[in-house]
Amino acid sequence: MVTLAREEKLLIWAKGIEEQGFGIIPNVLAQQDVEDLLEELSLANLPRSRAGVRHAMQLATVRAMARGSQLLGVAQQILGNGAFPFRATLFDKSPTANWLVVWHQDTALPLRERHESPGWGPWSVKDDVIYAHAPANALSQVLALRLHLDDSTAENGPLRVLPKTHTLGVLSDEELHDLSTRVAAIDCLVPRSGVLAMRPLIVHASSKSQSHAPRRVLHIEYAASACIADGLELTIA
Repeated sequence: MVTLAREEKLLIWAKGIEEQGFGIIPNVLAQQDVEDLLEELSLANLPRSRAGVRHAMQLATVRAMARGSQLLGVAQQILGNGAFPFRATLFDKSPTANWLVVWHQDTALPLRERHESPGWGPWSVKDDVIYAHAPANALSQVLALRLHLDDSTAENGPLRVLPKTHTLGVLSDEELHDLSTRVAAIDCLVPRSGVLAMRPLIVHASSKSQSHAPRRVLHIEYAASACIADGLELTIA
């Protein structure tokens, strides 16, 4: 059961997330839960990319954790009681799998079927899942919770955000570059078992790790409803 103290904290965090587009919530899970999750992820036979593991919602431990009160309660505070997890990805940055990501927004969503709709597209299919880039009104119904399985430090390639940019809509490459020169970036340093909550439209990036320490993050996306727009329904990915 969520305690009153936790409910009060969630209200404060939710207000900050809505204003800034992101928020850091420490100690969301017990350390043993993190260990159990790492063990299952290490044994998972799921599609891997250079960045990590896609389609992690196929794993029972990930599904249970994403739907559990500790994480779901955070999502519900922002999105409402109908919030549900629809996609999970493990990002595994290490000395042997190191990368950077330029300033961008997360705009592609997995959909059950393709139906042409104003503002949606381009479309693609990856691992038999249909994706489309979504308009701002659909993305405003989505929240990502990045569960940190290791400490995120200034040295191991943390996520960097441009605060309050989630209110600006879907931006062009030129607009993204312009904002990155004018808005002071914030490094999101999150302790192990903590969560970085973020709106998909916040402009964000990350640098290569300069450390030998791993930086594993389970990125879980929630939506207010499966029906993300007229005729378009999210699918589990």
